[in-house]
Amino acid sequence: MRTDIFRTSALTVAGLAFAGGAIAGPITAAHAASPTDTRPATAGKDRKHGERELGVRYEAQPNFYYCGPAAARNALSVQGKNIDVHGMAQRMGTTEAGTNSINDITPVLNKETGKDAYQSVEIREAKADDKQTDKLRTDIVTAIDEGHAIVANIAGTATDTDGTTHSFEGGHYISVVGYRDNGNTVTIADSANPDQASYRMNIDNLADWIATRGYTS
Repeated sequence: MRTDIFRTSALTVAGLAFAGGAIAGPITAAHAASPTDTRPATAGKDRKHGERELGVRYEAQPNFYYCGPAAARNALSVQGKNIDVHGMAQRMGTTEAGTNSINDITPVLNKETGKDAYQSVEIREAKADDKQTDKLRTDIVTAIDEGHAIVANIAGTATDTDGTTHSFEGGHYISVVGYRDNGNTVTIADSANPDQASYRMNIDNLADWIATRGYTS
């Protein structure tokens, strides 16, 4: 079911220019693995002292409007899946206006994993409340512990743990591939720029970044 809260996200030229971040954590390569490489992605840290990160076969989005398919492809790569991003975009109905809804991503993820592991969750308000933030934290920890990454639809500007701002005023999709401090800090794989592929963010900042949109976990 599509709701108005899940709005189209295409990485704009401006968003591409101002996307920031530092290389960190789970990114195992600056490019996608060979399509013939069927080995599972290498797990990062097993859950220990409240943290875990999944290995990502990272691939940057090939154009400004493929952030949805690219985020989903990167998320699925932690399970060792090598999926063509163009085919993914076709199944999501992605156009130059972007991918219309997180609800268009959830069924594709479920089909590729062969089970209904993913469900869409929305944060309708302009700012996430404590209950919504707590649910996001729990959903991320649960998903990562089960070995699958989250895809989130974000909009606006947020600051990572290094103090770098990331601006996507027109909206964007990202993957969440790890956590530390029991989920209070998360690791993001961002398809916008392969030179700034990964960064960490406080869960409160991420929840507010998702606000008015949603995520699938």
